Amino acid sequence: MTSTPALPGLYHYRPSHHRWTSPVGSEVVEADVVVYGATSGGVTAAVRAARDGLSVVLLAFGDHIGGMSASGLGTTDVGRAAAVGGLARAFYRQVAAVYQASDPHWDVEGSVAEEIFEHWLTEAGVRVYRRRPLRDVRREFDRLVEVRTDDGSRFQAKVFVDASYEGDLMARAGVTYTVGRESSAQYGEPNAGVQHSVNHQFQRPVDPYVVPGQPASGLLPGISPDPYGTVGDGDRRVQAYNFRLHVTTSAKRLPFPRPEGYDPARYELLRRYIEAGVYELYGRTTRVREDVFDMNNHGAFSSDHIGANYDWPEADHARREEIFQDHVRYQAGLLYFLANDPGLPAAVRDATREYGLAPSQFADTSHWPHQLYVREARRMVSEHVITQHDATGRVRVADPIALATYVMDSHNAKRVLRDGEVRNEGNVQHPVTVPLGVSYRSLVPRAGECANLVVASAVSASHIAFATVRMEPVFMMLGEAAGAAAGLASAGKVAVQSVDYEELRKELTRTGAILTWPPSV
Repeated sequence: MTSTPALPGLYHYRPSHHRWTSPVGSEVVEADVVVYGATSGGVTAAVRAARDGLSVVLLAFGDHIGGMSASGLGTTDVGRAAAVGGLARAFYRQVAAVYQASDPHWDVEGSVAEEIFEHWLTEAGVRVYRRRPLRDVRREFDRLVEVRTDDGSRFQAKVFVDASYEGDLMARAGVTYTVGRESSAQYGEPNAGVQHSVNHQFQRPVDPYVVPGQPASGLLPGISPDPYGTVGDGDRRVQAYNFRLHVTTSAKRLPFPRPEGYDPARYELLRRYIEAGVYELYGRTTRVREDVFDMNNHGAFSSDHIGANYDWPEADHARREEIFQDHVRYQAGLLYFLANDPGLPAAVRDATREYGLAPSQFADTSHWPHQLYVREARRMVSEHVITQHDATGRVRVADPIALATYVMDSHNAKRVLRDGEVRNEGNVQHPVTVPLGVSYRSLVPRAGECANLVVASAVSASHIAFATVRMEPVFMMLGEAAGAAAGLASAGKVAVQSVDYEELRKELTRTGAILTWPPSV
């Protein structure tokens, strides 16, 4: 495998530009609940609402469902396992059954995750519509009436759930949101804004200039001319994205492909770093099953495409396609470079070639994941904004619908010069002091903004607090809560902001949700 003919168009943002075409027609579909975004949280929202007796439609952007859980994120970021309940717990219990492992089992191949989700949706009677990018919405006063997709279809419902990582439906509905990093002064958060990064940082000095020692020659690719900034200052930057690859050491492994437009000069900074004595590519490559591994970012120069995603949160479909493909070229080129470039030590090339793409995964996208790891995009601003104070226990909410316990894990946001040296900036790995109760108010817009929309992924949280909320098990739990709340709002004919919390709490705990710590007996 020396080229990637099927890689262009993976995200399918413009269906007419790619190898499949969008469904034709302008059908009108009615349901009690419409869920936009077939992420893991979108699946659990749809399944929960359907199991509660509602008619449910799930709109998937492309061909696949399950978000990152089904697209390479095989090593689950769990935190305290006992805090994972409800459908999220049931998912990992089913993973254990597939692998004949102890219950629950937190490591899962993308194909296994997607198969479980597909079975759940079919069993629950959820109508799934694929290749349905959002075009626009129709509102009447403070309520959504319908969403329209690129093919002209119209989906009408009593209640809507936005489970997209980007918060696209939320934004189209006119709900208040933010993008980027708050300053430390805004909410009094010590880890907000610009930070001195220690993790995934350059450990050796590397000359940053195209012609070594000559600033006039310009900076190497991947280094921004922006200033480092002042610690605590806010900006519009978001943490870096990457693809979570499934790689293997099997004899059947597929060589890392040479992407279209491959340019080895893009990795000159990495070459110099290796020359300085650091090769750390596989430091966070963890076994999922037998000889299949989840390859994550690790080190100063790795799969995180730092600084290349700033436009993504609010970009249109065409611009996101460009960003997506740039991430494909960057990461595929990175691996091809390390495996083949004659200017690298033979030991580095040999070590890289011990791995390859797993032929058992992502067959319809050249064994490359179909979902870019959008770690953060828009975030709603509602009545309760989750902040670092929730994670330290200084704030305890009265209406928790799930617990988040993983460290506040925010990846680097930029790569710049500081005192003439190359530095990554923005990485934070800060523990959650006590399990963070996610408030129901963080899932619904402010009163008066939209009375029938629940947000399951792009929830109301600061940048640093979102860094713990964004984990896939939490998204599954938030999705389930959103689905249950949608059902209560629909049945009671009330605004989502008026759903009785005590009734919601009883419904969630009835099906195994964990809302308090330590868990109630």
